[in-house]
Amino acid sequence: MTAVGLAIQHGVGSTLGELTLIIGFGAMLGKLVADSGAAKKITDALLNLVGKKNLQWGLALAGFVIGIPLFYNAGFIIVIPLIFAIAQSSGFNMLYVGIPMLASLSVAHGYLPPHPSPAAIALQLNADLGKTLIYGIIVSIPAIAIAGPLFAKTLKNFKVVPDAKLFGNAAEEHPNPPGLTTSLIVALMPVILLSSFSVIKNYFPDNQLVKLIAEPYFSMLISVLLAMYYLGVKQGNSILQVSKSMEDAFKSISVILLIIAGAGALKQILADSGTSTYIGSLLEGVNINPLILGWGTAAFIRICVGSATVSGLTAVGILAPLFASQTGISAELMVLAIGSGSLIMGHMNDGGFWLFKEYFNLSIKDTLRTWTVMETLVSVIGLLGVLVLDIFV
Repeated sequence: MTAVGLAIQHGVGSTLGELTLIIGFGAMLGKLVADSGAAKKITDALLNLVGKKNLQWGLALAGFVIGIPLFYNAGFIIVIPLIFAIAQSSGFNMLYVGIPMLASLSVAHGYLPPHPSPAAIALQLNADLGKTLIYGIIVSIPAIAIAGPLFAKTLKNFKVVPDAKLFGNAAEEHPNPPGLTTSLIVALMPVILLSSFSVIKNYFPDNQLVKLIAEPYFSMLISVLLAMYYLGVKQGNSILQVSKSMEDAFKSISVILLIIAGAGALKQILADSGTSTYIGSLLEGVNINPLILGWGTAAFIRICVGSATVSGLTAVGILAPLFASQTGISAELMVLAIGSGSLIMGHMNDGGFWLFKEYFNLSIKDTLRTWTVMETLVSVIGLLGVLVLDIFV
């Protein structure tokens, strides 16, 4: 029996189906944002706004805005030519320019729905996706600032000699890009809908339309429909072209869906066999903040297996019974704690490590000194942010 079939048989099919819609719509939205030129439009506008003096902060903000709709690998491929072009025109090395953008992408990937890992963890812990998004944005600010622009300043004189052949299309222009306002609104529509309706639904508890729009998968559907028109049809593309683009986007997430299905099946096996309950009972007497425990478990698995998605989903599958027995723990903050732990210390077993190494043309030693340190900063600062936020939530 397949992992999907096993998960459905054990009663998690509805959660898996909802998550598939969220991730699928997210991939489609990101593809339309990238293909239409909206991502480049946003980046160019922010750089023109902040100027060369504040270049890094503008890049960090651009990376965050682009990273919300785009999955990490897709976002990386999109911003790398931009980083190369900006480094050439500004005279700064690629690490000084690139680290702020990539730190933002990493934070969005680990902290924020509709990205696969935080969305899946939130659904398994019954966390509110809107609140998770709001809290995640708050925690993201110091994580991006420290792991991005501030860390990148220490790399200003780092020797980087990228392969120019990899960036032959760095200056490629889209023939009919959307306007800046349209680009921003469509790219940020999931944030707007999820965060606003997370609050609005509390004031209209019996309004069925509000309840429907507040559902994460429906908010994502609205975002995709707007992107289809404003970033597709209105830019001169046919429905067939737009459909093909979205079809390609959905195909690209097949591996992610398999990982999530497998993690769902593993979680159910651990629960039905009593393994999770047993592990939870062993940890119940441990005198440690549950948020730190969630972060540490995800961090340990991440160091061992490399994948942020696998480590986050495995951690929540193991520890879910323990969290369920605890009172006074914010499920939304637990999502962020596990998510930040799943980003720590990317090294040789992490696909992102090799992507970064090859595009920046670094040695393994230098990749450990740059990429791995950046990921560790993102993870540790994320935990500290969650612990501070826990005082006020």
